[in-house]
Amino acid sequence: MPDELLKKLLQTPGTSGGEQQIQQVVRDFAADFADDVQTDVLGNVMMTVNPAGTRTVLLDAHCDQIGLIVRHIDSHGFLRVNPVGGWDMQILLGQRVVVHSKSGYLPGVIARKPIHLLDPDERRTVPKMKDLWVDIGAASEREARELVRIGDFITPEPCLRELRNGRLSGVAMDDRCGIWVILTALRKVASSSPSVRVVAISAAQEEIGLRGAGTGAFQIAPDAAIAVDVTHATDCPGIDHNEFGKIAIGEGPVIVRGANANPVVFDMLIEQARKAGIPVQINALGYPASNDAAAVQLAGRGCATGLVTLPNRYMHSPVELVAFSDLQHAADLLAAFCLAVDAETSFIP
Repeated sequence: MPDELLKKLLQTPGTSGGEQQIQQVVRDFAADFADDVQTDVLGNVMMTVNPAGTRTVLLDAHCDQIGLIVRHIDSHGFLRVNPVGGWDMQILLGQRVVVHSKSGYLPGVIARKPIHLLDPDERRTVPKMKDLWVDIGAASEREARELVRIGDFITPEPCLRELRNGRLSGVAMDDRCGIWVILTALRKVASSSPSVRVVAISAAQEEIGLRGAGTGAFQIAPDAAIAVDVTHATDCPGIDHNEFGKIAIGEGPVIVRGANANPVVFDMLIEQARKAGIPVQINALGYPASNDAAAVQLAGRGCATGLVTLPNRYMHSPVELVAFSDLQHAADLLAAFCLAVDAETSFIP
């Protein structure tokens, strides 16, 4: 079941632009085994093993989660918000949240009028973001303004629940699970004398435009890269396999084919999975991925990019669900890939 690293990653909130606390968790963990740990002006944390290697492999995952930002404090002390990343409005209603204030995390809740007070039209209508408010229990606008500043971030209250069959549910599986995978893989690589330079990046601001991955990959200039993110598990009701493919929780990480997948990298990932007996699933994308792989692939001169994803039910909700075994197998796969690359490896398709 989840180790201490994963627990810390899932219990430390941080949305796009407000990743400082979660990135400190990343730095503290990597300091024990990485040869170099740096943070850039965008907030990316870059961790290097074997800096003298002549070739460079990049492992990428994003640390930020979707959230909200305070746009206005009204005359009653309620916080009015804008989204940070993509929300389903129906998911937000009834949620417990934390406000990232200058004095620490403040608890709050999001709700709306009780059903008893909704007129028939309101009951049939999903509210707009401008209609929502966050209640921190302030008795007045003045009290709220003493505690909260315009531009403070808000995220769902962190939680982690262990379900049956090694399933884990909670906030920010997207993409703290990916961070766990690349950190665990990098630690494995560090103990195995790689022949190439391996850099892991905990990328900032993915949820608002793949920003950290693009600038980070430009700085690192990798020869090859593997981006790790979550993908939609389609083994729950209401999802058409003919449209979205068949991806199951607990059946292994997903190796993606398509526009963002260098064929040599894809084949190497499949071969390493076969050699190590790692279960994997295959998915196809006929368009650029909406994750860091798209930015990494085109950064600088471009690089040979692979995309490994983790099956996730209920994405962009506070009850995202993954299988811990998929994370473990993904970390093993990435470590095996890094150790298989040497100075003679060509990634030309």
